[in-house]
Amino acid sequence: MSEQRSDDIRNAVRSSYAAVAEASEAGDCCGVESSCCGVSDDAAINALISTRLGYSQADLESVPEGADMGLGCGNPRAIASLQPGETVLDLGSGGGFDAFLAAAEVGASGRVIGVDMTPEMLAKARANARKGNYSQVEFRLGEIEHLPVSDASVDVIISNCVINLSPDKAQVFREAFRVLRPGGRLAISDVVAGTELPEAMQQDLQLHSACVSGASTAAELTAILAAAGFADIRIEPKDASREFIRDWLPGSRVEDYVLSATIEAVKPQAGQVKGS
Repeated sequence: MSEQRSDDIRNAVRSSYAAVAEASEAGDCCGVESSCCGVSDDAAINALISTRLGYSQADLESVPEGADMGLGCGNPRAIASLQPGETVLDLGSGGGFDAFLAAAEVGASGRVIGVDMTPEMLAKARANARKGNYSQVEFRLGEIEHLPVSDASVDVIISNCVINLSPDKAQVFREAFRVLRPGGRLAISDVVAGTELPEAMQQDLQLHSACVSGASTAAELTAILAAAGFADIRIEPKDASREFIRDWLPGSRVEDYVLSATIEAVKPQAGQVKGS
């Protein structure tokens, strides 16, 4: 992919999610009342979206109002097995929803770092953290391809429907490998392509921001993760996700091309053979 195309994608994604954050802050609708690519002005719609993704009503009620914007394509915390005292990194943390849920599991002795490239989302997340008094949560401005995080400092990386937006997924996973401690793990919800997307879909920047055009196949992601150094790679597409993906862009049949999936992998301990 050319550098110009990569920049175009990043700028389109940043603009789209800035609009989502601003619409949410104003209590307006961003235009697409669906997971991943829009926000509704109706909290009940956002709650319905999130419960379809695997969150409980208790999850929704435990975070500051406005943290859940109905974004995502799954619930990465459900596969993360977070433990008290762990350090968690949330890639593309948005309004802070998953970061705050993670904070409840790692407790006061743990730490959660959210990284997002959209200043408007960062401001919203920081305001939500103040409202909820989350002293162990911080949010940093940065791109997931160039994480503002120290080497070998994180136990678990979570992410919810964000890595598909990157034009350089190999660099994302190299960075993830760098910041994880040996034995650290990925617990990601994202979209994967079940088949090659038509060229028109691949070139559509709006569809890229809508978590469609940037989807890679499970085989491609497995190869990228292995090349980055990860072991115990498990990617499980969820066929049932077609039901909510259909609502992202009604009538476009995007559900024929992409599915939500869980993506898990481990950074091997020193001296451990990959795959063992």
